[in-house]
Amino acid sequence: MAVNVDKEKCTACWACEEACPVEAIKVSDTAEVDEENCIDCVTCVDECPEEAISL
Repeated sequence: MAVNVDKEKCTACWACEEACPVEAIKVSDTAEVDEENCIDCVTCVDECPEEAISL
């Protein structure tokens, strides 16, 4: 599975970065997912208030 970030919707609120249990997300201007470290737990999808993250 791949995690996709809609850069148009992402407001860089850091909710996904703070929620990620394996620190596979870093936020600067938008969220960036390190797919090698991502464990597809969908925590980021659930935590994103803008619904900018999907699988």
